[in-house]
Amino acid sequence: MEMSFSDKKLTEVESLKGRKKKQKKEDAWKPEGPMDPFAMLDSLPETKQQEIQKALHLFSLGRSLPKTLQQAKKHMYQFWDTQPVPKLGDSIVTHGPIVEGEASVRKEPYSLPQGFSWDTLDLSSSTVLKELCTLLNENYVEEDDNTIRLEFSLEYLQWALQPPNWLAQWNCGVRVDANNKLVGFVAALPADVRIYETEKRMVQVKFLCVHKKLRLKRMTPVLIRELARRVNQQGLHQAVYTAGIVLPTPMSSCRCWHRLLNPRKLTEVTYPGLRQNMNLQRALKFNRLPEVTKTPGLRPMTKEDVVGIHSLLQANLRKFYLSPVLSLLEIEHWLLPRGNVIDTYVVEGNDGTLTDVVSFYSVSSRVLNHPVHTGLREAHLLYVASTATDSVDLMEDTLVLAKSKGFDVFSALEVMDNRSFLEKLKFSINDKSLHYYLYNWMCPKMSPDKLPVISNSW
Repeated sequence: MEMSFSDKKLTEVESLKGRKKKQKKEDAWKPEGPMDPFAMLDSLPETKQQEIQKALHLFSLGRSLPKTLQQAKKHMYQFWDTQPVPKLGDSIVTHGPIVEGEASVRKEPYSLPQGFSWDTLDLSSSTVLKELCTLLNENYVEEDDNTIRLEFSLEYLQWALQPPNWLAQWNCGVRVDANNKLVGFVAALPADVRIYETEKRMVQVKFLCVHKKLRLKRMTPVLIRELARRVNQQGLHQAVYTAGIVLPTPMSSCRCWHRLLNPRKLTEVTYPGLRQNMNLQRALKFNRLPEVTKTPGLRPMTKEDVVGIHSLLQANLRKFYLSPVLSLLEIEHWLLPRGNVIDTYVVEGNDGTLTDVVSFYSVSSRVLNHPVHTGLREAHLLYVASTATDSVDLMEDTLVLAKSKGFDVFSALEVMDNRSFLEKLKFSINDKSLHYYLYNWMCPKMSPDKLPVISNSW
């Protein structure tokens, strides 16, 4: 794909005697040799940059990363064909590792392209965390039309990447030698996971990100190999991860549903989850919610609730074929409320026993090139377990609480028992899928209602 930028043409002409005219003063700023095209892009007005980035985004990403099984069957997976993952089309009825863990693990890091070096990121450093925040916010995930882009906060990344027993060496960064700029990242978190009847210690892979300008350098496979090497060094050989694209081979796939909380704002920014056949006035009426909650005993979680929530969730998660096995420390980390990060509510019975729990985490997005709105706040359902309250009533109260906290939309995957309330509470289905994967583990495929949310899915 070739792009040309209009520039002033040189008009100086040599005389017949070979004398060269003096360069015009307005051209004196021009550097010798061709100008860096990325520097030229950065010098353009922001609106023009967005137009070009939108074209590049659709051209370079849309064709190369399959988002459906039909597209995946025509795609060549040069890297994934070398990895211990099921092949597309395989029908699996057995359980267990695809390859056994090797006795010896490679000691040397994998080689990066010239000019780049590995860096183990110390996320306890605020400076390093800010660098990672910048990399993810500018390069991680955005809508295909390049109008809405995820925007992570430092507090969110601390929560998402520093659970109990996290290891610094599992935060793989790539830097440019010339200026030390962070241009690549992938992380792994320790996780105990139950797969059907088997409980395994493995890792959850998070935030695989390569700078947009470097994606043609095939850096992603090297990041994955290096992370696998570091994980193998700790004696672990399995991983769980999710992606919005189809890789070999999804263990399950589910759709995301959205419930509008601020229809006026979402209409003005053309949010992807809008119903196409509904005008603003009808959307306001259709999505109206009660002003207050109605469940007796509903209150925010406190640290004293950790043991009760642990008991509730562990009993609930045993119903599913894939589920996290959470410790008390992990319950405290993932669910204890943090401002603008995670909210958890419990229902306390008359005898002081906890009967229900519901939690959602906060994801912010930047709205690009809008004259009024600059950001969106989206609540994502994490865990819900109810034994005494009807799930529809509990989730309607959750929507009321999320709206009162200023969220614009509430999102939930069609996993666990969520289908019991999604349609009744006027959620609308998204046309995109989230795919679940296991690395170096084979098992029969699962339907979405047998899946949980694995921590937070980003």
